[in-house]
Amino acid sequence: MPYCTNCGTEVGNTDKFCAKCGLAQKPDPAASSFNASGAPPPVSDLLNNVTPRTASILCYVPWMGWIASVVILASPRFQKDRNVRFHAFQGLYLFVVWLLVKMVIDPILHYSDVRALHAVGGLLHIVVFIAWIFMMIKTSHNESYSLPVIGELADRSVAEQRTF
Repeated sequence: MPYCTNCGTEVGNTDKFCAKCGLAQKPDPAASSFNASGAPPPVSDLLNNVTPRTASILCYVPWMGWIASVVILASPRFQKDRNVRFHAFQGLYLFVVWLLVKMVIDPILHYSDVRALHAVGGLLHIVVFIAWIFMMIKTSHNESYSLPVIGELADRSVAEQRTF
């Protein structure tokens, strides 16, 4: 650990000022968090090593694909990749369908007196889950598939995006 050149107090490798006397400290060249100019190293994009196919598949991971979709849509790496953005939007909209089934349709069906309607809610959950798996398989084979209604919304969303 280095010491302050003014008061001798122990300071950290990355401390810019002494905690006791406030004197500016020179960054330790051996410390990895600063470069020669004293600035922190540039932050690399987490998605640099992710292939477009992998990014598209991650958008359909059941119950968690919405996180990958949001990250991909916000990432500059895939800003101009229309296919990956389509899958991100479609995966996001498929998650919204699951939320609608879970939060809206399921409670309505469970309050009814007809037992057959209780099974419909479970069937809708299974249909959404199968759609997630189906899209993961299609995407892993590099096949482009547009789900009914959701795919049209995703395609429209990609078309409305402006690339700067």
